Amino acid sequence: MKKSFTRIIIKGGVLSPAELKEIVELAEASGSDSISLGSRQDILITKDVEVENFSAENKYQIIPPKTEGAENIVSSYVAADIFSGTPWLTGDRYLYVLEQFRIPPNLKVNITDPKQRLVPLFTGHLNFIASEHEDYWYLYIRLPEWQKMQVYPALIYTWDVGEIVYGIEELLQEEPEEVEMIFNLLSDSLETNNRTIDKSLEIPYQPFPYYEGMNKIGMDNYWLGLYWRNNKYYTSFLKEMCDLCAESKIGKISITPWKSLIVKGIPINTKLEWEKFLGKNGINVRHSMLELNWHIPVDNEEAANLKKYLVSNFDQKDISTYGLTFGIFDSTKKSNYFTAVVIEKNQAPEILNEIGVRDTYNLLYAQNFDPNTRNYVIHVQDVDKVELPGLLIELSKMYFSQLGEKEEKARKLPESKSEKEKLKKEIWQCAACLSIYEAKFGDITQEIPAGTSFDKLPEIYVCSLCEAPKSAFEKRIQEKLS
Repeated sequence: MKKSFTRIIIKGGVLSPAELKEIVELAEASGSDSISLGSRQDILITKDVEVENFSAENKYQIIPPKTEGAENIVSSYVAADIFSGTPWLTGDRYLYVLEQFRIPPNLKVNITDPKQRLVPLFTGHLNFIASEHEDYWYLYIRLPEWQKMQVYPALIYTWDVGEIVYGIEELLQEEPEEVEMIFNLLSDSLETNNRTIDKSLEIPYQPFPYYEGMNKIGMDNYWLGLYWRNNKYYTSFLKEMCDLCAESKIGKISITPWKSLIVKGIPINTKLEWEKFLGKNGINVRHSMLELNWHIPVDNEEAANLKKYLVSNFDQKDISTYGLTFGIFDSTKKSNYFTAVVIEKNQAPEILNEIGVRDTYNLLYAQNFDPNTRNYVIHVQDVDKVELPGLLIELSKMYFSQLGEKEEKARKLPESKSEKEKLKKEIWQCAACLSIYEAKFGDITQEIPAGTSFDKLPEIYVCSLCEAPKSAFEKRIQEKLS
């Protein structure tokens, strides 16, 4: 029987050792000897939690089972400083953004770096993705009733992120259907420091990282990734780990969407102490890559057994899945996939359950095996479990055969224009700082509405970046970059 969970909201998947220890002690007080991790970097407790036993000064909220709303904010803070990333987007920048959220939003919010692969970019309703301009973010919106994702027509300033999220939540009663309506309403109600979009978002190809074990950062620090197969992190171990973090002067612990923990900033002089701690507790920190790259439902024994069966087959046949990720989902439930390969379980009609009809499965894979494309291709449908290993090996070989053809090029996400329109477009570029004025976006900083051509700009118009006069702009024909 599927269990219900009490959710603990952990903004951005980052908390202090003292906060984690408090949550662990709360789980023990409720009668549980373990906690689990959710795919949105939250913490799950299987027992009913007495809220009054919880500290009033905490920075997270307790969400009772089957409660709607109060979504956790996902962030790639966990990847900062240990994986490839945008230079300006440090761990501190993430914390600045997260501090803006006074209460958990009801919309799913993602705050991510496009140059990392550990945290999915587009699984939220509001997806803030770092741009190349320091402290500015692209915003990709897909509200709960929208069929397609749309791009907000301006870059968002770091210190405006929280205000934009709460502003959009207030607009939901207006039932906006287009991003332009949201943009116009927010422009009227908020004073924000937006910036004109001067280039499309590019997502460079990065192989999926190994996120477990003791790994070096720089010359004198390490980071540790911890993963449990059964997603049950025992409270006795976690309390001891929190105490060791305090002794090592480690300020933050991070949760990944892959239901694992990462501890960053372990000083070199405490590395031996950490290794002794892991060994004393019998902790394995070198699982096969075949096991790590999976997303399965929490506390779902059937999905866990299917994963074990498939991983065992991969192992027996010495199959490499480096760079691939897999997910097991129920085909009857609406899911926001973020793995390269998706295994959907089909539910047999209830009338056939009594005669023992075997379950069937669908296999899908992301375009170019990149979940960030958000486009999935059906590989097969209604196949038996025994056919899955061979079909997944087939997909693995497809992945490696096309690897390097498209993934090594930075991808641009599709815009709302047609491909023909995107081949060439007229822009005006400031000769002083190379900033671009594009009629499609206008210039919100000077109240120039979208769709205003350059020749319609007032003569007093100046460059929004360097304040050069209108006469400093030169006409350019921009070619589409592949």
